[in-house]
Amino acid sequence: MKNMKVKIEEWIGRPLNRDYWRDMLKLSTPILVYGPIYLMWFILIEKHRFSHYAVIHTAIDDMIPFVEAFVIPYYMWFLYVSLTLLFFMFSCDVEDYYKNFAFLATGMTIFLIISTLFPNMHQLRPAVMPRDNVFTHLVAIIYKSDTAANLWPSIHVYNSIGSMIAIHRSRRFNKTGKVVSDIIGTSIILSTLFIKQHSMYDVITAFIMAIILYLVVYHTSILEAFCKRREEELAVRYN
Repeated sequence: MKNMKVKIEEWIGRPLNRDYWRDMLKLSTPILVYGPIYLMWFILIEKHRFSHYAVIHTAIDDMIPFVEAFVIPYYMWFLYVSLTLLFFMFSCDVEDYYKNFAFLATGMTIFLIISTLFPNMHQLRPAVMPRDNVFTHLVAIIYKSDTAANLWPSIHVYNSIGSMIAIHRSRRFNKTGKVVSDIIGTSIILSTLFIKQHSMYDVITAFIMAIILYLVVYHTSILEAFCKRREEELAVRYN
């Protein structure tokens, strides 16, 4: 156990002492504040019945088959996105952490605003499951817990792109790790289409939003000064 602690400290570059956990609490503040706000807002718009919903549909949607096995990567999204963000936090990679969080939170907020002002839905889900197996049962759980409304743009797609970007920019991941991340992220994106949870329109607009916010978050000075200041604070505390 002691050797494991030493290895972790060497990997992080600082001791796992009281100061480290105090810094973890500070770093986790954005998640602890934004998380409940997002969940409450999302639950409210899910439960609220708007007078009108714009039906989202493209011709490509009709050409995509229902493949229930893709429910596995769809569920993987919850771990993929959250563990990526937590990885950067616990490893004290301040810039990667804050930029990843800013990218995710900004897109998720835009999604909530769109869903509130422009209620939308789709009618892609099969009325009856074409097969009876463990995968279709898992899909049924998703259908029951998540309505076919307020799905544009796809946060599953957007956040997967955000996680792939963060991992590609990180010095912690080698080429193999980045390839594995890309495979996971791509399979999640495809899963939204193959289990009929999202329209191609949701996916394309998620990509467009990701490109725009990537330029804002990663290629402007908006977060640079903040991240530099936080990195300096951690360095001073550690030294």
